[in-house]
Amino acid sequence: MGKMGIAAQVYSVRDEAEKDFAGTMKALRECGYEGVELAGLYGLSPETVRDCLKQLGLEAVSAHVGLEPFMEDMEGTVKAYQTIGCSYIGIPGMSMDCHYGGAKFEDTCQFIRKLADCCAEHGIILMYHNHDFEFKKTDKGTCFLDELFGAVEAKWLQTEQDTCWVNVGGVDPVAYLEKYKGRCPVVHMKDFIRNNGEVEQVALGGGEQDNAAIVKKAGECGTKWLVVEQDDHPYGEPMENMAKSAQYLKGILA
Repeated sequence: MGKMGIAAQVYSVRDEAEKDFAGTMKALRECGYEGVELAGLYGLSPETVRDCLKQLGLEAVSAHVGLEPFMEDMEGTVKAYQTIGCSYIGIPGMSMDCHYGGAKFEDTCQFIRKLADCCAEHGIILMYHNHDFEFKKTDKGTCFLDELFGAVEAKWLQTEQDTCWVNVGGVDPVAYLEKYKGRCPVVHMKDFIRNNGEVEQVALGGGEQDNAAIVKKAGECGTKWLVVEQDDHPYGEPMENMAKSAQYLKGILA
């Protein structure tokens, strides 16, 4: 099992980052994170973000970027994240009309291939990040996510499996990592509980995920980075939860 780094998805502390990006990055570094996955630049230039992360010793692992900016300016958008130093770009999701059976599916697949080629020219690998809805069944009895990864081959599109939403979608996260072994360089670690039928996110170790098994399988499948993401914080403060998750994950890796 190769060494895996621990990164924080900045969306988890988006309000804090909006108010004080540099201070929030410093706090994440002090929590023990080695890298970050960006979700927007908070009005800052790519150069400013790059310099801030470099000064703190944080690696710019990846960034979540919707398809729209690439449609407006593919080359310029990719170059911005190259400037920051990102190794990966993750498409954070797509509307159902862009998935299998949708009116835009074929065009979207072709656009993703073109985007992946542009990313590759700038040393960046393209990924797709799932939610739970992509695990709904198609008219063929397959799931929408598998149809996407089947239509756009691994040379163009890697997986960025959000293990929480894989589970909520009704699939075993460990089995799904194995299914895409060698195609899952970045994995989202996210824990949750079910409260009266609602999914509520919690710090790692406080929910129903078998995080140790997920980490073990990720390592076996070639994952390079484990990214902690907590979309909402119904229990505790955002940075407090991110600190708990970092320490918990370090304990598993140790």
